[in-house]
Amino acid sequence: MGVMLALVSAISYGLSDFLGGVLSRRAPFVRVALLGQVGGLGATVLAAPLSAGALPGPADLVWGGLSGVGTGLGMTFLFRGMSRGAISVVVPVSAVGGVVLPVLVAAVVLGDRPAPLAWAGTVLAVPALWWVSREPASARGTGGVADGLVAGGGIALQYLALAQAAPAAGIWPVAAGRVTATAAVGVLAIALGRREPDRTVRASACGVRAAAAGAGVLAALALVCYLFATRTELVAVAVVLSSLYPVVPVLLGVTALRERLGRAQALGLAGALAGCVLIATS
Repeated sequence: MGVMLALVSAISYGLSDFLGGVLSRRAPFVRVALLGQVGGLGATVLAAPLSAGALPGPADLVWGGLSGVGTGLGMTFLFRGMSRGAISVVVPVSAVGGVVLPVLVAAVVLGDRPAPLAWAGTVLAVPALWWVSREPASARGTGGVADGLVAGGGIALQYLALAQAAPAAGIWPVAAGRVTATAAVGVLAIALGRREPDRTVRASACGVRAAAAGAGVLAALALVCYLFATRTELVAVAVVLSSLYPVVPVLLGVTALRERLGRAQALGLAGALAGCVLIATS
């Protein structure tokens, strides 16, 4: 069950990132990120009372809040990178950073000891995450490297902090994280918003606002599934599987946007699938 939940988390995150990336090219990226966090906050606050029999402890809320800070950093800089057209750089850098750091911390600090097959799947999945998001050499750029590094650090913090919440807390830590994520994106919006390029479609349009909020709900669902996955799986395993989300935007780009799948992307998809099989059977 933990493996399935982590994979559902990856699918939900992939859908959220695809939708957020498209919207960030039509509306200011900080507004898309902020509306997404507000949408996720509303959904988790409504659902949280149904997931736990008692109110969470202060420590659970603190861990959830710290996770939300990572979410705010990760999503804002991920969307900024995609809005600049550096998807082929930002996505792989953020994905690899978001999975390598939590796995290392889980193994060294938390004492996680995955089975040999799980380690093999992890070793295979990490480079696959890079290749699956690559674009042809003619389309590459380097402008999003810094955005990708910051986003990867934020995603790593999000995963590690959320995994420390107690099972009895239900999804209240995710709800607490949406509060701090909204605040973090708001601060970043003030700091970065003045340097945004103008967009022809503004985030005030009802359709864009609703879609951005929907992307936030998908991201919140991804975190809920990841949180429950850590209850039955090692953090290192749950992080790797949840971090396979770049596969979804690539597949959607090929099928929905009629983008061409390069050889490196095909190899990455095969490697990611093989890594999933190894981890699931460990």
